[in-house]
Amino acid sequence: MWGKLNRILERLVAPFRALFHTIFRGHYRLERYSLGLAFAIIIAGGIGGAVEIAPLFTIDETVEEAPDMRLYTPLEQVGRDIYIREGCYTCHSQMIRTLRDEVDRWGPYSRAVESQYDHPMLWGSKRTGPDLARVGGKYSDAWHVAHLYYPRDVVAESVMPAYRWLARRNADLDDLSARLETLRTVGVPYTDAQIENAVSDALAQVNPDGARAGGLIERYGEATNIRNFDGQPGNPTEMDAIVAYLQILGKLVDVETLDTESGQQE
Repeated sequence: MWGKLNRILERLVAPFRALFHTIFRGHYRLERYSLGLAFAIIIAGGIGGAVEIAPLFTIDETVEEAPDMRLYTPLEQVGRDIYIREGCYTCHSQMIRTLRDEVDRWGPYSRAVESQYDHPMLWGSKRTGPDLARVGGKYSDAWHVAHLYYPRDVVAESVMPAYRWLARRNADLDDLSARLETLRTVGVPYTDAQIENAVSDALAQVNPDGARAGGLIERYGEATNIRNFDGQPGNPTEMDAIVAYLQILGKLVDVETLDTESGQQE
């Protein structure tokens, strides 16, 4: 019985064995001639380059228009920098694919326009934790603070490390205006007023009763989250900043409006 089975398997594998030997012999001969090998590398590289570059010619058709999309506030941008510094993007993606199970679980699929001002983009390729593309407003500030302080208190099966020190460290605002100006050089349309008032706006976002809150709303819109995110009085901490950032994810643009406008265009 086993002998018969082996003969059947040999017959099935025989064509693939011949193909392998043909490819191996051709590759061996190619490696013996430097000009031929160099030419083959150029062809392979050209194909790969074309696959990556070609979509850029249709970028205007791919990226939706969102004239009402708002920018990250200075405090949210500080939170994003902390998010990157702590490597959060290595376990949490920020891109919901168009697959039915992803949309049902995480919310509307991600649009290209939503990350047009992200430098760098944080789409991610691994999900040790949930996707965060639509996490803004899903949980309370207190939940986020508790989760970052000790994750197992709110998600028993979490393997995320604790980030308690974020509540003890003041957010670094010293070079905030320079950060926004740098982002403007790569295409983020921060205005002169937004850059000039960066520190003031960061302080205002955690002090809703302060005199500077009105200026923050004027520069970033009525929908701006203005509150004490970590529950501690005083200047914004790194906990304030990262919670402010998490609470705006998926809220920079109205996805339903994008769907309505694209439907009308079609």
